[in-house]
Amino acid sequence: MAYLQSSVLSHAQKVRKLYKDSLRLLQSYYASNRIQLRYESVLLRAKFDENKDEVDLKKAKELINEANYLLWKYQHPQPYKYAHSPGGICYGRDPHMPDWILDTWTPQEKARYPEYFARRDIRKEDLLPIETRNYFLSDDLLTGDDHIITTNVAACTV
Repeated sequence: MAYLQSSVLSHAQKVRKLYKDSLRLLQSYYASNRIQLRYESVLLRAKFDENKDEVDLKKAKELINEANYLLWKYQHPQPYKYAHSPGGICYGRDPHMPDWILDTWTPQEKARYPEYFARRDIRKEDLLPIETRNYFLSDDLLTGDDHIITTNVAACTV
């Protein structure tokens, strides 16, 4: 969940979130012992089922606040995190492949994906005027032989 709350959670959503967070806490403590984890999970579910038919909203809020306090009090020093989730060891490690790497492909490699490279060439032609407008001050830099920047160099930068 995001740091800043963007919507108001209903009571049922709060209970589900509390249950899921409680299961994650148990998973952190009993990760190496699956039988003990399952046993504690069943006991946790029984505690939630005891109060599932509570009609008094004030008492239900007190139960949620008490459970949130216990969840905070017994939080694990190293909570279990999935590898690709935020906070996990692999989160954000996927390398970004720049577009210019595809320009280094040989014609044989490009022949394997003809539709993709046809679309890519069309997009590059569409983006060239936008790129020159954004990165060059005026069009007179692109004309004339006495200037350093030529249209060939500008075409290679896309």
